[in-house]
Amino acid sequence: MTRAGALLLLCAALLLITGRKFDDLCPALRDTVDLYISGSHEAYVEQVEKYNQNSDVLETANTVKSCTDEKLTPQDKFLHLLLHNKIYSSSLC
Repeated sequence: MTRAGALLLLCAALLLITGRKFDDLCPALRDTVDLYISGSHEAYVEQVEKYNQNSDVLETANTVKSCTDEKLTPQDKFLHLLLHNKIYSSSLC
């Protein structure tokens, strides 16, 4: 697993650990993570841009997505999506 993937999973887990309801956040997080793992490069950057127009953030999103597309195997992506589905099915989401 790449560092970026591990960081993303950690952030998602931390959101769930807080014990708060994230009615508006979980769908946006789910969509963004799904695009990050299996979506097109352009669709992911557009999704990030919906929530943050800072050029540094968009450049980082562009770089991280490129790295993910190059480094993660189809099996890695499948396993990440399985884990994300388990997180999304949590009663906290």
